[in-house]
Amino acid sequence: MNEQIIARHWLAIIAPKAAPAIATSTVLILARIWNANGAEHSLGNAVLMTVLSLGAAAAGACASLGRSGDGVLAGTAFAASGGLALAGVAGYADGLSLPLLLWALTTAVAYGLAARYWRTDRRDTVAYERHVSDRREERAHIERVETLRATTQIEVARTGAAYAEQLAQALVTRATLPGFDPQALNRAGLPQLPAVGEREAL
Repeated sequence: MNEQIIARHWLAIIAPKAAPAIATSTVLILARIWNANGAEHSLGNAVLMTVLSLGAAAAGACASLGRSGDGVLAGTAFAASGGLALAGVAGYADGLSLPLLLWALTTAVAYGLAARYWRTDRRDTVAYERHVSDRREERAHIERVETLRATTQIEVARTGAAYAEQLAQALVTRATLPGFDPQALNRAGLPQLPAVGEREAL
């Protein structure tokens, strides 16, 4: 069976691995822009970001502890909580050391959480590929068996037709010889060819 070969672009391979770093870096850059536009030492902005971060964390806790236990929703809420906390600290702080430290920590946590989902996705992909390979091997085996069976039936039919043709040719040749007695064939117990009308009926 011919398989279509699809070569993925290198950006499509790298993009999922770089997504956590791009997300946290984007939050850090926007927070520093917000800091330059008046968020530094603004108590109201700090309280707003704290409330939003705690609200997102509470939503993630409710989503993970609920009856459904939706992991995707809980992960999204916790990611939003971490992003809001990082944005709040980066926007409120006057230096870059604390925002960079929190950025590194948030990026490491994001990669730790993403690695879990990547492992699950990789496990599912390997299981699917193994299942497809097993089905492909099974179908190929069935095709080989059916091909051998059909080839054998064709060879048997061809051999039988050749034998019948040789027998008929031998009988015709024998009938042209002088002193041929067709009743001798019946007495010898040899198979008798059907008459012309019977052959056409067959």
